[in-house]
Amino acid sequence: MSRASAPHSTAGFAAFLPYVCLLGAMVSLCVGTSLAKSLFPLVGAQGTSAYRVGFSALVLCLVWRPWRTPLNRKDLMAVVFYGAVMGAMNLCFYMAIRTIPLGLAIAIEFTGPLSLALLHARRLSHFAWIGLAVLGLALLLPLGDSSLDLDPVGVAFAAAAAVFWALYIVAGQRTGHLHGGQSVALGMLTAALIIAPFGIVAAGARLLDPVAIGLGLVVALVSSALPYSLEMVAMRGISKRSFGVVLSLEPAVGALVGLLVLGEHLVARQWLAIALVIAASVGATMSDQSGRRQEAPLHD
Repeated sequence: MSRASAPHSTAGFAAFLPYVCLLGAMVSLCVGTSLAKSLFPLVGAQGTSAYRVGFSALVLCLVWRPWRTPLNRKDLMAVVFYGAVMGAMNLCFYMAIRTIPLGLAIAIEFTGPLSLALLHARRLSHFAWIGLAVLGLALLLPLGDSSLDLDPVGVAFAAAAAVFWALYIVAGQRTGHLHGGQSVALGMLTAALIIAPFGIVAAGARLLDPVAIGLGLVVALVSSALPYSLEMVAMRGISKRSFGVVLSLEPAVGALVGLLVLGEHLVARQWLAIALVIAASVGATMSDQSGRRQEAPLHD
């Protein structure tokens, strides 16, 4: 390689790096969730969720030390609401993947932010994306096809997680003026306090098992701390529109990880459903009216 080509190569790698980090964040999250599923026989979905948010809260609080900056009552209530919704979203999602495949649960959960993005649909293209998402969800329902065999309770929990994900976005916007590290740390701490009773009631003394604790710590790091760190790197070099488009691939990543790690096989109809939800999410992101003003990186 010549000296003249070296700077160009370095610049190209720097431009590509944020996308690698975002893809890595999605893979890490899905792998961590797959590992979490292996904890279910030991402490249940509730106990695993308590481990995840509990250890994540501990790490985030140690890193950001959110108590250093006091909050007024309004901001504190906003952070508490943000954390409560975060906790409910995590718990419902873990309850969902007890009985339905990871990729399908993510696809159903994705309809939350998708519905929020399309809430103010005005153009014909917006309704087309809504139609794709609805068709994708319809394909996930058994409708007399025994080969799909989706547990209705699991689907209901995934749908609840979708609602909480939409509320999570709204709650996050209300805390947008606060320091990101402080609001996330306090929010995760709130989520841990809310979920802990569910985990204690469901798992009891099993939560004190050293093996379960070790696995719970790994789950927290791989499914929360590492993806969050990678996303922070990615957001510094990717526009909001591009970030949303790439993130739309998460149901497919989840399905692939579920297949490779958990052996969760999907039928062709379910893969098609995931593809339709992804297409709807990508389309909604690309046709967002605010997209023209979102080509700058998310962070300076």
